[in-house]
Amino acid sequence: MRIRSIEAADREFFIDRCHAFYKTPACDHEIPQQNAERTFELLLHGTPYADCLIAEDENGQPCAYCLLALTWSNEAGGLCVWLEEIMVDDEQRGKGIGSRIIAAVHEKYNTAARYRLEVTESNVRASALYHMLGFEDLEYRQMILDTPPLG
Repeated sequence: MRIRSIEAADREFFIDRCHAFYKTPACDHEIPQQNAERTFELLLHGTPYADCLIAEDENGQPCAYCLLALTWSNEAGGLCVWLEEIMVDDEQRGKGIGSRIIAAVHEKYNTAARYRLEVTESNVRASALYHMLGFEDLEYRQMILDTPPLG
């Protein structure tokens, strides 16, 4: 298995798996098609705010992705790497790909002060993996304010 940065050839895989991700217990809602498309274009053209790693199976086919959001955290005292989305194809689950992709994030962003993610209460299997990898629960309640999309 190989883990690499996202490439132009990953467009269909990324967009398809994004929509699949938002239909899993990892999420409470779906997203509009154009969100995944805009994210993909942003990733390809470079941004200091986001990154995406792709895991390939033994045949060199993409089988998982990890979308990252990069922010500064005064609380943590440095770079905070948000593991926004981790999606492993159904037939590849249970093979350690999630652990390996998170290890690749640690390796790539080894100067980060904090790694952070969200997990729904219903995503028990993912929560167990994250605890096993050293993530701790926060007592924060998150809030959002969505704004209309630009143009």
